[in-house]
Amino acid sequence: MKHTLSILVDNEPGVLSRVAGLFSGRGFNIESLCVAETLDPKISCITLVTSGDEKIMEQIIKQLRKLINVIKVMDLSQMESVNREMALIKVKADSSSRAEILRIVDIFRGKVVDVSHSHYTIEVTGDEKKLQAIIDLLKPFNIREIVRTGAVAMARERKEVGR
Repeated sequence: MKHTLSILVDNEPGVLSRVAGLFSGRGFNIESLCVAETLDPKISCITLVTSGDEKIMEQIIKQLRKLINVIKVMDLSQMESVNREMALIKVKADSSSRAEILRIVDIFRGKVVDVSHSHYTIEVTGDEKKLQAIIDLLKPFNIREIVRTGAVAMARERKEVGR
């Protein structure tokens, strides 16, 4: 089962290397990884997607919490969360297919971010299923290249009753 981990760490050189080293040293795969500074420039958030059963995930989380520069680890798969990924898709767009491609992009609330005589570059944001759906619809038009960010995620706030 896939798990999305949100890991708050000190924003210092070598921290990401230690986190990645923990995974490779134990033979665990990182399926996606995104790192960025938080509102506090001294802290970064690592969003990491990996796979494993509950026992493996418990072991990974315990090992992460032991690392010196790790502040907090949350398994977002165990709680309500918002997950997004962004993709840039370069697709062949000749005069006969441009209108249909634009309709597909519009349906998925994407946007064309670059245009040439023979190609569109499309930006689309959403969960993994949404990105796979637009990729599947664009395949017949001859996709030339795809670049994906990997997941970014955060826990949802609890909804207060009576408000």
